[in-house]
Amino acid sequence: MDVIEQTLAVALVLGLLLGALWWLRRRGFAVPVLARRSAGRRMECLERLPLGPQQALYLVRLGDAELLVALGPGRCSLLHTRPRREEQR
Repeated sequence: MDVIEQTLAVALVLGLLLGALWWLRRRGFAVPVLARRSAGRRMECLERLPLGPQQALYLVRLGDAELLVALGPGRCSLLHTRPRREEQR
């Protein structure tokens, strides 16, 4: 009987922790670490378009340039480069 009570107590504590995290994220207090770090970075992934189970296109901002990159199993190809448009800044 003690094992069941301990398991239920651990499940209750984990449930309360998950509920508190959900509430904090919904209110904007708990922001994921990666979202906070991206503000001052020179490189940023703007979009991802999956093409298949192992292929995808990525639109990446690198400084003042935007790169269109194709990724697949064992390969990475630069498809297009353009300067960052002024209205996006």
